[in-house]
Amino acid sequence: MLTAFARAFRTPDLRKKLLFTLGIIVVYRAGTHIPIPGVNYRNVQQCVREASGNQGLFGLVNMFSGGALLQITIFALGIMPYITASIILQLLTVVIPRLEALKKEGQAGTAKITQYTRYLTVALAILQGTGLVATARSGALFGNCSVANQIVPDQAIFTTITMVICMTAGTAVVMWLGELITDRGIGNGMSILMFISIAATFPSALWAIKKQGTLAGGWIEFGTVIVVGLVMVALVVFVEQAQRRVPVQYAKRMIGRRSYGGTSTYIPLKVNQAGVIPVIFASSLLYIPALVAQFSGGRSGWKTWVEQNLTKGDHPIYIVSYFLLIVFFAFFYVAISFNPEEVADNMKKYGGFIPGIRAGRPTAEYLSYVLNRITWPGSLYLGLIALVPTMALVGFGSQGNFPFGGTSILIIVGVGLETVKQIESQLQQRNYEGFLR
Repeated sequence: MLTAFARAFRTPDLRKKLLFTLGIIVVYRAGTHIPIPGVNYRNVQQCVREASGNQGLFGLVNMFSGGALLQITIFALGIMPYITASIILQLLTVVIPRLEALKKEGQAGTAKITQYTRYLTVALAILQGTGLVATARSGALFGNCSVANQIVPDQAIFTTITMVICMTAGTAVVMWLGELITDRGIGNGMSILMFISIAATFPSALWAIKKQGTLAGGWIEFGTVIVVGLVMVALVVFVEQAQRRVPVQYAKRMIGRRSYGGTSTYIPLKVNQAGVIPVIFASSLLYIPALVAQFSGGRSGWKTWVEQNLTKGDHPIYIVSYFLLIVFFAFFYVAISFNPEEVADNMKKYGGFIPGIRAGRPTAEYLSYVLNRITWPGSLYLGLIALVPTMALVGFGSQGNFPFGGTSILIIVGVGLETVKQIESQLQQRNYEGFLR
């Protein structure tokens, strides 16, 4: 692997792409440490230290922003608005005929959908930025901090508008940096920035586990977390690479004096067809009742029940609800992202068929049957990976954040594998051996 890295840097155009990507990453990480106007930096740092290891409802968003959310910096919202906008547009493509028609138009339609995604990203950034500023002003961002109400000393309308504009502009810059990596660097830019945001929180999270540990000064807990993390990475790599290959045979056709077709190929159906989306959906849905309870006044019965059952990750009701939601969203997302009837129609149009299965409706029914069969182990695997951090914390009696969470491991391994494959393909084009030998 080290030899492959050396050959990658010795290749001029590949070296430029790698250095360009690293430069964008440095700019992105620098922006996550620049506070926005109107924020008392010292009070924010004090609250971050007091809330270390207990980020509560904002833990997921803070992870996607590389820790910038709780720092209230210009990149506080990070890549999360773009991820949300992309998911919303992908879901609306199934519902709105206009978007579905654009998707079928090829590159021009994809460019139009990308433009809509940018507009929706800015709108969501304004909405989320306003919510973050309001939360910081009310002191709810750091519930247990002694100076939580003094994070935003000046609560004038002009200051609030300025803070929202700065965070919205920061989100637009992050989106632009991601597109620059996609165009001139290595890999998918948005995925690379997401990878960097999550990886940046690992050192502090690992050290927090060590400091909170009680066995041998915390080193036993620290080592156990490392071992569990490596096992999870191996499991995720194994399952993410697993796929069910449905064989497809194309009939031979004679056009003039030339014959076309007669080739054999396959349809790769991944075991985890939905990726990390079900985990994000389930986490976001479970945050909603807790968030509503946090901002509601009084001590009503439903608020007490939510605070007791749906805010603690080690509660049985929370664990069961989280697992069932992940399984449900796995089937839901696969159902809307893969259309067996459309695949069967395209195969029939070009003379393709699955051996032993008639073309048309029987092919669609067979693909749907296979997809349902492999989605069950994929959804159970997602639920297991997502619950490992909770089980680890319960086992040690720790209240900190497990750094190798299900969402973070899935994203890091997925992005890492895809980036390595892209570098490998470019090396093999130049007759070099790649990383995977």
